[in-house]
Amino acid sequence: MQVSMRVKRYDPELKENKSWWQGYKLGIHANATILDALIKIREEVDGSLALRCACRASICGSCGMRVNGRARLVCKTRLEEIIQKDGELNIEPLANHSVIRDLVVSVDSFFSKIKEITPYLTPKSEPVTGEFIASNESMENLLKSMNCIMCGVCVSDCTVLEVDKKFIGPAALAKAWRFVEDPRDDEKSQRISYLNDTEGGIWDCTRCMQCVEVCPKDVAPMDRIMEMRETAIRLGHKNSPGYRHSETFYRSVKKHGRLDETLLAISSAGWTNIPRLIDLIPIGFKALIRGKLPPIIPHKAEKKEAIKNIYVKVEKEDE
Repeated sequence: MQVSMRVKRYDPELKENKSWWQGYKLGIHANATILDALIKIREEVDGSLALRCACRASICGSCGMRVNGRARLVCKTRLEEIIQKDGELNIEPLANHSVIRDLVVSVDSFFSKIKEITPYLTPKSEPVTGEFIASNESMENLLKSMNCIMCGVCVSDCTVLEVDKKFIGPAALAKAWRFVEDPRDDEKSQRISYLNDTEGGIWDCTRCMQCVEVCPKDVAPMDRIMEMRETAIRLGHKNSPGYRHSETFYRSVKKHGRLDETLLAISSAGWTNIPRLIDLIPIGFKALIRGKLPPIIPHKAEKKEAIKNIYVKVEKEDE
């Protein structure tokens, strides 16, 4: 099988044009993976190509890259599958990471986010004898997050991290869920309080589903984040911009059939949070100048009652 592929190169030692696309052509077996092709290029075509890999079995997580704009583990991604689907093959380093050289990225920011969530058990006392025991049921539940191989693929495709580097991120928040849910940990309330109140915590996820779609181990980080939001609400953490935003969004659509954007902005900030409301004034003026200021009195959807009936049905199912 003849393959043509483009690789995003980066050389930090160049003074200008440090990154560029370089094309390669090679013959390789149809069942080969993208990692197989990259290793063949490095060994037989261009020894200067830098990439990172280890196990070649989707265990170590070191070969995360972007393939045609989507993050993947290239050791489990077959050439034939991508070429038949997209007709082209463009390989880049993971996004939302700083690039060291070519396809090799730094993991410093990734692990700094992991450290932020206190990634270890914090029991208040030691067992009298033996060790802490967790039930089979609880361990089966924890496997959702424990399957994470720390590959950074979800971080690469996170749309929030593209614009907000303070966001803790899907990988670290999924790891936080693992300790929140562990029955051997005694800091559940404190963990949830921190993730609820801190900037970049559980309420900053926009539910774009990208982390769920690209995760190679089905950890589903977004689902774990949503579960921690529900836990925060059950524990009474309702005085936060994130909760107010979510609740106002819910009630607004239920009432009008569509979102009242003006109410959403004010309510999320907090009616008594004068400094934050003042910060919104310049944003309002810009929206007014550009003709994007939402109406003071919200429009109602034509099929408002039909939307309200959906709410009624879902709320009955949740009772």
